Amino acid sequence: MNHELWRWSATDLAAAIARGDISCREAVASCLERTAAVNPIINAATEILADEALRAADAADARVRRGEPLPPLHGVPVTTKVNVDQAGLATTNGVRQYWNVIATEDSPAVANLRKAGAIPIARTNTPAFSVRWFTSNALHGRTINPCNAALTAGGSSGGASAAVAAGMGPLAHGNDQGGSVRYPAYACGVYGLRPGLGRVPAFNPSGAEERLPATQLSSVQGILARSVNDIRLGLQALSARDVRDPWWVPGQALRPGPAYRRVALCASLPGHTADPAVSRALQVAAKQLADAGFEVEEATPPRFQEAADLWLSLTAAEARMNMLDAALDHGDAEIRHALPAMLNLAPELDLPGYMRALALRSTLHREWSAFFERHPLLLLPTSWQLPFAAEADQAGGDTMRRLLDAQSPLLATAILGLPGLAAPMPPVDGTPVGIQLVGGRFSEELLLDAADTLAAGQRPLAPIDPLP
Repeated sequence: MNHELWRWSATDLAAAIARGDISCREAVASCLERTAAVNPIINAATEILADEALRAADAADARVRRGEPLPPLHGVPVTTKVNVDQAGLATTNGVRQYWNVIATEDSPAVANLRKAGAIPIARTNTPAFSVRWFTSNALHGRTINPCNAALTAGGSSGGASAAVAAGMGPLAHGNDQGGSVRYPAYACGVYGLRPGLGRVPAFNPSGAEERLPATQLSSVQGILARSVNDIRLGLQALSARDVRDPWWVPGQALRPGPAYRRVALCASLPGHTADPAVSRALQVAAKQLADAGFEVEEATPPRFQEAADLWLSLTAAEARMNMLDAALDHGDAEIRHALPAMLNLAPELDLPGYMRALALRSTLHREWSAFFERHPLLLLPTSWQLPFAAEADQAGGDTMRRLLDAQSPLLATAILGLPGLAAPMPPVDGTPVGIQLVGGRFSEELLLDAADTLAAGQRPLAPIDPLP
């Protein structure tokens, strides 16, 4: 067996399996071996599904031998986040009291990955209730950033980002309501795609009740990987129709072409000071795009900070209604400290105020849509600051305000349901740094095309080795 298959991309694994050069079992076994070696160090996976994954690999190999048509991710190992339902497994959402919430059926994300031929090999960690940019909880422990243990691995898909960065698997499922795919990708130096609202179906059958409106409008299922092509494959798999999500639409993706090569560079905002390394990364990315024929000019979407503030107002209003009591009763010390600190910075909305805030979202979305007609691509930071120190949100209200300010590029785009791609740039003194590409509805291919251009000027991402 080739024990180095864990280093391969999903694209290369799928192609080699289809050609018969390697077996599905070899691919899965290699990633399981890597997971067994590094997970005790970084704690990215909450549960390793070795026996189940190897049985699935054997069944996948049998399909190859029978000469049947193969789906695009046939035999490719993937990880799934522990806050979505996977039949027969606990959907803990990082909460000790939910250890026995056993899913009876797959969520659309898991079901679509399986239909595409992918083989889940592990569940990945998330903070309690999946509401922090820091992945640690009392049930599963803290996930370590394989690039730098002093930094957060990001959240809430911190287990997913650490797993991909360390080579536990080439693809990781995640989800994003306020940066929970893009920020972990940024913190661990990999790619993370938040598709636009409606592109990927979502539903948790184990959920006791429907999510509230603003959460439905901002939360999406996404994918993390070490290459742009792998993000494409993951998006293709996740986007399949699932009747359980009424927001899903068979959207016509915008295709790259001359009409879509106008880029707005948003490198600064009033009241926001970017870290010098972030500013340099943006300027380097802008130059690479310009050199490749993109038209780049400085421009800022309308009412940017108002959109970020809207995310906080609506998220806080819904958290007070359906999460705060549960977090205080069942959450760990970290969430009991961080969540109230965030909510204290948001205004209390009565019902008319909540309704007006939802209405404002439509106004802002309309204005941003007009902006994207002029500039189909937006180049901006993932965060105005380099990745935070681990557990930085435990330092009190003033620090929480600084964290929220740093994350405005994540928040403004999330509340509008827009697609966003976190793309790595060369690290600075060992610290990951990157940029974000954002577009209008169904513009994921435009983002990936631009990311291909940036990747062409860098070394391919290799797994980080956290082993001593």
